Amino acid sequence: MKIFIFLLLLGIHSAAAVIHSLKYFITGSSQIQNLPELVIVGVVDEVQMFHYDSNTMKAEPKQDWMEKITDPEHWERLTQISLGKQQTFKADIEILKQRFNQTEGLFILFNGLTAAKQQAVFTKHQWENNRAFINYMFNYFSQIFPDWLKMYVDYGRSSLMRTDLPSVSLLQKTSSSAVSCHATGFYPSRAEMFWRKDGEEIHEGVTKGEILPNNDGTFQMSVDLSAPEDWTKYECVFQLSGAKEDVVTRLEKTKIRTNEGSSPAGVGGVVVGVLVGIIIIIIIIIIITVGVMWWRRLNKGEKTH
Repeated sequence: MKIFIFLLLLGIHSAAAVIHSLKYFITGSSQIQNLPELVIVGVVDEVQMFHYDSNTMKAEPKQDWMEKITDPEHWERLTQISLGKQQTFKADIEILKQRFNQTEGLFILFNGLTAAKQQAVFTKHQWENNRAFINYMFNYFSQIFPDWLKMYVDYGRSSLMRTDLPSVSLLQKTSSSAVSCHATGFYPSRAEMFWRKDGEEIHEGVTKGEILPNNDGTFQMSVDLSAPEDWTKYECVFQLSGAKEDVVTRLEKTKIRTNEGSSPAGVGGVVVGVLVGIIIIIIIIIIITVGVMWWRRLNKGEKTH
């Protein structure tokens, strides 16, 4: 099997008070069954809004607010650009195969000017000396991309600009384990979470988790605090991009949800249930035994008469 992968990441940020980003991920493959030769995914503020692949050969919206862009020229332009990438991809793969003297294997190409491999130095110099290419890319990053980003944000403002604050819980497995401050249900994913002591952010004994997606499109994250000393001095702070206020949760033992003590209680419940079941079985056996003995006595009396 011959596999070649081409990955391109383009991004730009708006100059507004709230930072927005526009990125395009281009992934190509060669001679892999049931996999499009080229896939392009467009992302605004980490939300996929555009898709193209070499099977459909058409730029398509992935969000309801993207479907509101009814300008046929915009979609035609995206399609033509994607088709152009599809054609250049084939040429790029052939060049890579020749440069690395390989007919099969895995290739990853990042669109940048830093050559990680000696074979990429020639391409780096070509890009640097190609004034037309540099001007073309400069025009994209300075003119076209900012205009597109502004248009996408305008159309998707109600979705992209919404801010949903999380519900925050303090969790602890046992009294000796770390205290976890868990936030869930927030949007967007641009958020920070940390512990403070006496009003100052601390890092020692703090472990920050990754931001993870929920099934409903919101996000969750946790930050753990090990061995807090004076509990009254600590507080968990959640900051959401675009929100006016932080969510501050003071560390109080009465607010902590813990599993400690639940296991013995559960075992006790099981034991009580088993004992009740045994007692019921014993009662049933006694009733049956007494009944059988009573029936035999009656039957013996009838035979005597």
